[in-house]
Amino acid sequence: MLQQIEIKDLAIVSTLSVELSAGMSVLTGETGAGKSILIDALGLVLGDRADNGMIRDGCERAEVSALFDTRELPAVENWLEENALDNDGQCILRRVLLKNGSSRAFINGTPANLKSLQQLGDQLVNIHGQHAHQSLLKQDHQRQLLDEYAGHLALCNQTADSFRQWRTASQRLSSLRQEAGQRQDRLDMLRYQINELESLQLEAGELEELLREQALLNNAGNIVQHCDGALNSLDQEDDGALTRVNRACNELATLLELDPTLKECAELLDSASIQIGEALSTLRHYADNLELDPARLEHLNRRLQEIHDLARKYRCKPDELDSLLQQRQDELSALDDADSQLAGLENQVTEFWSGYLEQAERLGRSRREAAGRLREQVTDGMQSLGMPSGILDVEVERLGEERASAHGLDRVELRVSTNPGQSPKPLVKVASGGELSRISLAIQVATAACTRVPTLIFDEVDVGIGGGTAEIVGRLLRQLGERQQVLCVTHLPQVASQGHQHLQVEKQSNSERTGTRLSVLEGKQRIEEIARMLGGVEITSQTLAHAEEMLMRTGTP
Repeated sequence: MLQQIEIKDLAIVSTLSVELSAGMSVLTGETGAGKSILIDALGLVLGDRADNGMIRDGCERAEVSALFDTRELPAVENWLEENALDNDGQCILRRVLLKNGSSRAFINGTPANLKSLQQLGDQLVNIHGQHAHQSLLKQDHQRQLLDEYAGHLALCNQTADSFRQWRTASQRLSSLRQEAGQRQDRLDMLRYQINELESLQLEAGELEELLREQALLNNAGNIVQHCDGALNSLDQEDDGALTRVNRACNELATLLELDPTLKECAELLDSASIQIGEALSTLRHYADNLELDPARLEHLNRRLQEIHDLARKYRCKPDELDSLLQQRQDELSALDDADSQLAGLENQVTEFWSGYLEQAERLGRSRREAAGRLREQVTDGMQSLGMPSGILDVEVERLGEERASAHGLDRVELRVSTNPGQSPKPLVKVASGGELSRISLAIQVATAACTRVPTLIFDEVDVGIGGGTAEIVGRLLRQLGERQQVLCVTHLPQVASQGHQHLQVEKQSNSERTGTRLSVLEGKQRIEEIARMLGGVEITSQTLAHAEEMLMRTGTP
């Protein structure tokens, strides 16, 4: 439920705070006093597009916030929790408009984008504008209206999903069929490439081993030279490292007899002698097995050239040839299996189409059932709104399968008869402006009762209605207020007198600025406002008595 709206520096509003209660609240005031600003402000926090022209003259920014009680709205609470925006049963939507044309949005103090505001706002408030009847003339809107009334949104989504699934598979099937003519050429090319890549017989790790061995043979002269140098340094007869270490070991052996503390040093030299000996043995073995084979080097160069030539041909790196071969083999396997894929996909398309038809038929049956209920409810509403012969027919026509869409196989059209003996005809061709307004109101009342949205806003939907009909409109809105929170902007005293709460907007002007004030009316003040709405240059005692009587009939003290 909407509990509070706060507005700052928006249009002619400097500062405005509105606290709303449950039931039906009416908002009245002179034309131009700023009633519509409240609805516009609410639209902003619900995700409507902003215009910096809405900022009050002389100000750099405008700000609107709305506080909602979400404790009895599990879907809203779940949405907030999923988006890490929950706030102990409260939801505060805030929108800031800046002079540079940008705007900022917040949900429970956390920055949010307009899409999030709209997703959340759709679950909190429905706004029925005074021009709602214009969209009523569009068939897409008529179908959507019936679906919302029927409450089969899940079925609509299932039908749309089935259609998209069938269409995706159908497009894939069409693509495969178009590719069938080119398949043989591709198969020949793949077999040639695979044969060429396989003939290279490149083994795992071979490239790295070839490069290592090539580098070794290319540097064989340097290797022999340095190897001989190392051997000479270690094993010269009189001056080699091993001879010197052994000589030092003999000297230390004599010293140990004189000073045993040199034992550790002697052991280290013995260890060094052993390790030098092992190094000499390993180095001699390496030198004895070192081959300077020009023929082997030539073979390595030819093999590496083959690998690099093929890599250049296929525009890849040499080490990618193996994965390229695997890719070509996988593609060949897939194309070889294309016939069985084609048959499988044809079966799948048939299966998806059958599933879609089943969902579309279920949706059609649900629509026709709901159409009967909506027809009766709206017809009763029309007749109670000053159209005693008015009849609304909700036609649900089954279309041919060639006209299948994500919305199903039905064409939904509202048809109306306003005169006795007149057969119903399309709404767009029959209803006058005034009649359309009343039909729209009857539909809005009928469908609003089915919505789970807790707050309904009616912005001057009673334009063009008067007299006893206006009183009936007020009663209908009050009945809605028994189930949901209703805020109604109205110029009609018959409607205003039905509200559980009465808010008045007044324009205040001086030589420098114009502003707006909002008051909650009770008792005498409310009687005077109803009397003002009843009209007349002078508010007489008779007018006041009439206003008081209207309020008494609704049970308002």
